[in-house]
Amino acid sequence: MKRYETPTSNGDIVLSTRVRLARNLKDYPFPARLGVEDREAVNNLVKDALLTDENRDSFDYIPMQTLTPVQAVSLAEKHLISPEFASDSAGRALILAKDEDVSIMLNEEDHVRIQVIYPGLALEDAYARAEAFDKALEQKAAIAFDERLGYLTQCPTNLGTGLRASVMLHLPALAQGGTMRRLSSTIAKLGLTIRGALGDGTRAVGDIFQLSNQVTLGISETAAIQNLNAIALQIIAQEKNARAALLKDDVFIDRIWRAYGILKSAHMLSCSEMTDLVSLVRLGAAEGILDIPLETLNRLLVEMQPATINVAEGRRCTAAERDVIRAKAVKDALA
Repeated sequence: MKRYETPTSNGDIVLSTRVRLARNLKDYPFPARLGVEDREAVNNLVKDALLTDENRDSFDYIPMQTLTPVQAVSLAEKHLISPEFASDSAGRALILAKDEDVSIMLNEEDHVRIQVIYPGLALEDAYARAEAFDKALEQKAAIAFDERLGYLTQCPTNLGTGLRASVMLHLPALAQGGTMRRLSSTIAKLGLTIRGALGDGTRAVGDIFQLSNQVTLGISETAAIQNLNAIALQIIAQEKNARAALLKDDVFIDRIWRAYGILKSAHMLSCSEMTDLVSLVRLGAAEGILDIPLETLNRLLVEMQPATINVAEGRRCTAAERDVIRAKAVKDALA
């Protein structure tokens, strides 16, 4: 079962948790200065360190050059790899759990990017899983570490813990109330950032936001996780209060039902239109207005992305073809 199909106690607001650790091998230059042959040496070293007899059957080792560009972009749409990692396959590899809760990018910006994605709010559990891989790597390889600076990374903004943790939040009520700009400013003062998790960066498509830590130097991993968790819980409480007020408005409830009607009847749906409509329907489902499993809606948000549709169809579809395929898949899911 994929993470987006797993029910969680706080899944009405929290879509997923991601913890990522950046690590580099002491005996090799950073990836930007590595040739393909040395990159492959790093890949093999890390693969041998992390894929043991106990877990090998649960993971796939994927040289990125074996994937088509569309397959790589689909992985990026699912947040399993970064867009930058998808754009250049030379000397790169991916260690991917079969259930997709762990993805380890080799020779992205750093030699190793250990990433764990869990459903719901599960920062401590996700960090514990990532830390286990980190310790396994350190047992087999010398890691670039400085007593004063901490873990050394290619980008100075990751120096120290090398930890980036984030929580994917569905915040339609706060967004509707126009409070996100003020909330973003307040959060920035606490060393965190919140931004639209989908779309082109100009707005949060589907009112889905990513809350993440910014400070990696001069703070422990545990403190960073605890700080992020505390702020996430405060935002969750604010969203619940905003929802209670918003759903007293019959006009807004009508918007939810109209969104549901369009999803049930449309012949074509663009990705952004579908995401915005599913956002409204997801709010209705979370609040008991509509009888739809949240996991069904979560799956549509992931699997109806453009490249992911192309992979499922086994061909490069035109945008119009994808819109028709997407609309039918949504109707079938909501039937």
